[in-house]
Amino acid sequence: MEGFNNFLKSLFLLELLKGMRLTGRRLFSRKITVQYPEEKTPQSNRFRGLHALRRYPNGEERCIACKLCEAVCPALAITIEAEEREDGTRRTTRYDIDLFKCIYCGFCEESCPVDSIVETRVYEYAFENRGENIMTKDMLLAVGDRHEQQIAADRQQDARFR
Repeated sequence: MEGFNNFLKSLFLLELLKGMRLTGRRLFSRKITVQYPEEKTPQSNRFRGLHALRRYPNGEERCIACKLCEAVCPALAITIEAEEREDGTRRTTRYDIDLFKCIYCGFCEESCPVDSIVETRVYEYAFENRGENIMTKDMLLAVGDRHEQQIAADRQQDARFR
């Protein structure tokens, strides 16, 4: 009996008519296409994009070279070298992130005890030459300086929900 029902469905093109009905219903409804370069979709304040290193308000970098972010990185994308300063504190001499290796999981951000490494909302970046995928300490600090207002606003909004 089921074979006969399948034969009738294929004879009268029932699946095709169901598809046409669905297409007809959606044909005159409101479109949801975003014209990308001109229009941007709203982002969450927890969006994970390009990395940045933050500074304290007095201009000193926050990173204390604890190397927790390097240890927790599952992709081994972070390389840190540190040395002790005259005042006894440790600071990084080298802080590199290979963006080709990075999987943007956010573990580095979560493990940082001083909120030094963060992932910004910046997602529009590209590389043209070999080696540009390695973000050095100076590049990360520059990104942090450029986007500090947005980072601080996201941190403040995120703290309200905890």
